[in-house]
Amino acid sequence: MSVKNNYSHTIRASYIGYITQAIINNFAPLLFLTFQKSYNIPIKQITLLVTINFAVQLLVDFLSAKFADIIGYRPLAVTAHICSAAGLAGLGLFPELFKQNPYAGLLIAIILYAVGGGLIEVLISPIVEACPAESSKKSANMSLLHSFYCWGHVFVVIVSTLFFVCFGIENWKILACIWAVIPLLNAFYFSRVPIATLTQKGESMSIKNLVTSKLFWLLILLMVCSGASEQAMIQWASVFAEAGLKVSKTIGDLMGPCLFAVLMGISRVFYSKFSEKINLRVFMIFCGGLCIVSYLLASLSPNPVIGLIGCAICGLSVGIMWPGTFSIAAEKCPKGGTALFALLALGGDLGCSGGPTLVGITSEVAGGSIKTGIIAGIVFPTVLIIGLLLLSKQKAA
Repeated sequence: MSVKNNYSHTIRASYIGYITQAIINNFAPLLFLTFQKSYNIPIKQITLLVTINFAVQLLVDFLSAKFADIIGYRPLAVTAHICSAAGLAGLGLFPELFKQNPYAGLLIAIILYAVGGGLIEVLISPIVEACPAESSKKSANMSLLHSFYCWGHVFVVIVSTLFFVCFGIENWKILACIWAVIPLLNAFYFSRVPIATLTQKGESMSIKNLVTSKLFWLLILLMVCSGASEQAMIQWASVFAEAGLKVSKTIGDLMGPCLFAVLMGISRVFYSKFSEKINLRVFMIFCGGLCIVSYLLASLSPNPVIGLIGCAICGLSVGIMWPGTFSIAAEKCPKGGTALFALLALGGDLGCSGGPTLVGITSEVAGGSIKTGIIAGIVFPTVLIIGLLLLSKQKAA
C-alpha cells in the first residue's frame, strides 16, 4: 500500500512530530550558558528566551482553536515542521546575520520554532485520534504517541551531550543545523501521508458551546493539573541529582531530567500495551496518588538520593496524565473537534508554566527552600484526583 493510502505512515509522521517538539523545547536550554558567554547576553535575557518560546506556543494554541479547521490539518502540519526546521537552523545562523545584536537573531529563531511547536502540539493529537482504528485502541495510540516526546527528550540530551564531548561545544551551530533536518524531512512526509479529520465540516462544536459546558472546564482543569504536576517536579530533577550523587551538571542532567523522561515514556508505553485491560480514569487516579507520594519523597526525605528517587517516581506517575486527558476528552466530547484539542493544549501549557512558578514563589517565600516549594506542588495531583472523581458524574457532550 502506498504512503498516500496507508495511515500507518500518518502515525509514524506524528511520532516524528513529537520528537521534533522535544528538540524544540530541550535543545536550546542546553546552550544557555554558551549563549551567555559567546554573545555576552545577560541571564535575564536568556530567561526571557524560555518565556517567549512558551508564550508564542500559547498564542498559537489559542489561535489554532479558531482557525485550524478552516485552514486544514495538512497545510498547517507542513508549515509547523518548516517553521521548526527554520528556527532550529536559525539558532546557529541568525546570530551571525545580526552581528550587532545576536540576541535579536536568537529571538527570531526561537519565535519561528515556537510557532512550529505550538502547531505540532495542537495538530498531532487530533490527527492521530482521527486515524481509523478500533475505539478501544484510541487511548492506547494516544499514550504511545505522547511517549515519543519523552524518547525525543532523552534522545536530544544524550546525542547533544555526546556531540559536545566528541566535537566540542563550540561546534553547537553545526548540531543545530543537523537537528533541523528532522522536521524538514518530516514536513515532506506530512505532505504525502493520508490525513483524516475528527469531524465533518459543520459538525464540530463551536468555541462558544465548548466554553459554556461544565465538562469542558473540568477537562481544562485536568490538563492544567497534568502539565503542572509534570513540570513542577522535572524542573528540579537535575538539582536533586547533583546534590544527591555529587556529580557534575552534565551527569546530573542525565540522571535527573533524563531519568524522569525515560520513566514517563515507560509509563505511556505500558498503558498503550495494556490499555484494553485497564480502566483509564481509575489508572489516572492511581497515578495521581503515586504522584503525591513522589512529591512527599522528594520534599520530606532528608536523603537527597531518596529525593532523586521521588523525582523518578514522579516521571512514572505523570506519564498518563496528559495523553489520558486527551483520550477522555475525545470520548466524552466527540464533537469537540480541533478547537477542543487546541484549548486543552492551551490549558496544559498554562499548567506547565504555572506549576514551576508556584514552586518557585513558595520556595522564595520560605527563604529559598526548594523542598518547601515542592510540597506546595502537591496541590496539582490532588486537584487532578478530585477532578477525575467529579468526571464520573458528567455526561458526554
